[in-house]
Amino acid sequence: MSTASRPTVAVAFHSGYGHTAVLAEAVARGAAEGGAEVVTVPVDTITEEQWDQLDAADAIVFGSPTYMGTASGAFHAFAEATSKRWFTSAWKDKLAAGFTNSGSKSGDKLHTLQFFSVLAAQHGMNWINLGLHPGWNTSEASENDLNRLGIFLGAGAQTHTDHGPDEVHKADIATAEHLGRRVAEQTAVVLAGRTALAAVTV
Repeated sequence: MSTASRPTVAVAFHSGYGHTAVLAEAVARGAAEGGAEVVTVPVDTITEEQWDQLDAADAIVFGSPTYMGTASGAFHAFAEATSKRWFTSAWKDKLAAGFTNSGSKSGDKLHTLQFFSVLAAQHGMNWINLGLHPGWNTSEASENDLNRLGIFLGAGAQTHTDHGPDEVHKADIATAEHLGRRVAEQTAVVLAGRTALAAVTV
């Protein structure tokens, strides 16, 4: 559980071939740099202890590859299993965010991020967007810009299907790190606000 000064951020993700795991590590690294205590949870092998970690976290960042226009089957199974938390509102008012990877520049990654945001909304969570203008959209811009794919809802990555996890684009890794930092910082702001409000209303 968080302290007043250090929130807990959980990264709940599935990775089919290792590319999304690279992004999950980047999100976790960014969140730690942003001052958070971080736990990573591979949802396809989730344990009861890890469910407890998600329940105790102040923010949960969802991650999955985009397969056939949506999150992976393993992530969908995890999402369905969260219904036990939905019944008790266990995740209500936590913060949430998301990231995804696919082989093509679009690949319908937006649909995967929308799936994550709707899942978060069903739980009564508050969504944190990427908070970046699009990169790589002028003649003077570069594919090495943050948010080079121009996604607002969360962090997106494009990795060639014949490339391994060690070739995830550096700009996409940096964008995922940015998302992690933003989640940590925004979660700290929310926690501080709740603490201040509680002190005023006592």
